Amino acid sequence: MVTASDRAEVELELEGDREEAEARSASRSKRRRLRWLLGAIVPVLIIAVWQIAAATGAINTQLFPAPSQVFARLVELTASGVLGENFLISLGRAFAGLLWGAGLGLVVGLVVGFSRFAESTLDPTLQMLRTVPLIAVTPLFILWFGFGEASKVILIAVGAFFPIYVNTFLGVRGVDRKLFEVASTLGFTPWQRLRLVILPGALPNILLGLRLSIGMAWLCLVVAELMGATSGIGYLIQDARSLLDTATVMVGVVIFAAVGKLSDSLVRVLERRTLRWRDTFAG
Repeated sequence: MVTASDRAEVELELEGDREEAEARSASRSKRRRLRWLLGAIVPVLIIAVWQIAAATGAINTQLFPAPSQVFARLVELTASGVLGENFLISLGRAFAGLLWGAGLGLVVGLVVGFSRFAESTLDPTLQMLRTVPLIAVTPLFILWFGFGEASKVILIAVGAFFPIYVNTFLGVRGVDRKLFEVASTLGFTPWQRLRLVILPGALPNILLGLRLSIGMAWLCLVVAELMGATSGIGYLIQDARSLLDTATVMVGVVIFAAVGKLSDSLVRVLERRTLRWRDTFAG
């Protein structure tokens, strides 16, 4: 029979657990805010020094426009709709190339990592192609596929393919062999082995590869749009450069940097949510 004192004791224990969980949550929030503040120190200092140097005439504002000028041009381009239109075009290209490249890299990485025969057959050729600089083959892409969207998307896809392929391959090979033995003992089908053993074990590497693929997708997008395009942020930068409009060039650079950081942060949030099972130290 549960007495009143027992119930009171249980309630006290639950209350203590809640308080401990709230304290842990508050501590994590405090650490995140501190990391954010520490990460903002360097950019804020650079912008402040840059603005002061421009205001005092220490730098040529024709070549290095002040942050206030860059912000004013950002507002102007946004209000006119030019920035939004070109940004959406660039975003569509980057997403299409990333989808094809990262998707294919994930599949091929799983196949090559799971099969020794596939590794011997495909990996040497892929590793050879991986070392070829994309900037060197960009003119060939334009010759083969023209100046249309196909050449740009394919170039982005090729750049996004290799980071996730390599990391997926390494992730599969890094899965504990004892887990495969347990899966065989339990009679797992190949699909169950892939879904319950390989993917969870390789997921940290896969997400790392995704982060690198996103970075390569943005890099290849800039190359593709600078080499030959009539729209997009890269085209906006190229057109502004020919007119010596450095403020617009800086706006394009800031857009690429901000979106790249945002996409990387989103993948890191995905990592934290999907890899909670890992017993890691978060300092």
